Amino acid sequence: MRKAQQVAAIVIVLLAGFTFYGFWETRQPLPSLTTAGAKQSGPAEKPLVDQSSLTTAQQLAQLATTHDERSLAQEALRLADYDVDIAFENAIRQARLHPPALSAEAKECKERQQKAEAVLQAEQERSKQLSEQLAKAPPSKQDAIQADLIQSEADSELAQDEVDDAKHDLERAGGDPVGRLQALKAEHQQAAHGTMSAVPSGPEVPDQVGLIHRAIQWRGLHEKQLQLWQAKSAAEASLAELVAKHNALDAQIDAEKLAVPQLAHHAKKLKTNVANAGAPSVGASQVDTAGLLKKTETIAENQKVLSAYDERIDTKKELAGVYAQWIDLVAAHQRAVVHRALIGIGIILLIALVGLFFSSWMDSLVKRLSMDRRQIESLRTVARVSLQIVSLFLILLVFLGPPGQLGTFLGLAGAGLTVALKDFIIGFIGWFVLMGKNGMRLGDWVEINGVTGEVVEIGPFHTVLLETGNWTDSGHPTGRRVTFTNSFAIEGHYFNFSTTGQWLWDELAVVLPAGKDPYPMLDAIHKKVIEATSETVQQAEQEWKNSTTSRELSGLSAAPAISVKPVVGGIEVAVRYVTRANDRYTLRNKLNQAAVELLGAKPEAVTT
Repeated sequence: MRKAQQVAAIVIVLLAGFTFYGFWETRQPLPSLTTAGAKQSGPAEKPLVDQSSLTTAQQLAQLATTHDERSLAQEALRLADYDVDIAFENAIRQARLHPPALSAEAKECKERQQKAEAVLQAEQERSKQLSEQLAKAPPSKQDAIQADLIQSEADSELAQDEVDDAKHDLERAGGDPVGRLQALKAEHQQAAHGTMSAVPSGPEVPDQVGLIHRAIQWRGLHEKQLQLWQAKSAAEASLAELVAKHNALDAQIDAEKLAVPQLAHHAKKLKTNVANAGAPSVGASQVDTAGLLKKTETIAENQKVLSAYDERIDTKKELAGVYAQWIDLVAAHQRAVVHRALIGIGIILLIALVGLFFSSWMDSLVKRLSMDRRQIESLRTVARVSLQIVSLFLILLVFLGPPGQLGTFLGLAGAGLTVALKDFIIGFIGWFVLMGKNGMRLGDWVEINGVTGEVVEIGPFHTVLLETGNWTDSGHPTGRRVTFTNSFAIEGHYFNFSTTGQWLWDELAVVLPAGKDPYPMLDAIHKKVIEATSETVQQAEQEWKNSTTSRELSGLSAAPAISVKPVVGGIEVAVRYVTRANDRYTLRNKLNQAAVELLGAKPEAVTT
């Protein structure tokens, strides 16, 4: 294993360790739902009665997704509605006990209402009297009485309209808080019939697999938890406010109770003084008795208000408790989501770790194969790229999750990718063709689209050549790298000048001058070529025999062949021989140097 792979493996193992630690810490199961009290509340508002607790409960009820959350939402809606009912009753009682001071506009509306009520009462009495007269009157007078009765009823309706209009004006002016509160209570009771419908009743949302869905789910739970925390804080703030009002009213009632015995003692003393004086002064005694009765009634009403405060305080406490339970439930769901997400991360790290070690194992396994080095390199490249593609696919599957409609998704994705990535797809398929038996290997000398060169890289999509000169020249590289997409293996053609082992035929051409016997020189040149290529000839013949199954080609000889033909000024001698592609230039220089030495030597030396 290379150093980079070792470092990557260590990092992956460390990340896997942290993932397992987080997995272990978030393994706690979801808490069981216990029967708890009420739910929702909201901060105090400007209206006559604070209904924010019910509004908040309705909003949070829409966020309930599981069975446990829906049970809590229903309980919260019920208790929030009960809390608002108590608040209305208490507000009406306090409005009656402590009516507000009327403004000038309210006083005017009150006087108009009283006048209208007096007119209405007079018309109703008149209609009653006319009805009695109509029943006792003779037939001759019934028509006149009937006309007066109809007119009186019409006047009563007009008076009633005037009373209603004055009453509405008085409410708008703040002069009739009791009536306004009663109207608001009626609206609340009418609207509260559909409160439970705010809880979703459909099936629970199915759990989606994939890290991206886990992240979205966790974010939704986090936002829900923030809203629950706000609602819980509002309930606790409202609870503190009610406790403060309760304590203040309790102190006021205690003070009033202390004042009542003193008032009773004063009335009793006044009665005694009057009796001793023998005077019939009853007015002062009646006044003191009425004050004592009014004070007692006030204390009784305040006691009722205090009891209402107690009920609302208990409701708020239950509400805060339900919020706390709901928050714990959401937090448990968050832990479960993180737990599942860490499982996905662990799977990804496991895939990466297995892929890394499997790649290293494949490299060591391929090195042990008794194959040509170019085939080994090709096999290694195919294995490495295939492993990377499979690992990437599995990682994406864990990250995104399986698609809902797998067939439709694969069909649409395949059609889109086929159109958009046509060249890349053809190039990738061409890569497999080039990796085949009749393809190319690293180091082969090929010609693609008129460009010749040595293959230095065969990737999944591109083939890279190191450009060389003309094949009849030295064949030195020009220094330029030429890149082709692998689509030429499917759509076009290419020439591979290399055979197994990269054995190439080369030629040594020598012109012998006329007037001399050419045969000694021919034998000497042929001998030099045989000596220089003796080892390569045997290797080439052996590899050719192993690489072909044809009987006609199995007897192919790699021995040097000589040909002679007359040319102007002498005789041209051409010796064809086999050499490795990489050694062609060196061997050619060696043979040319030997030929020059033979041509410059004396005839006796050549003959010997």
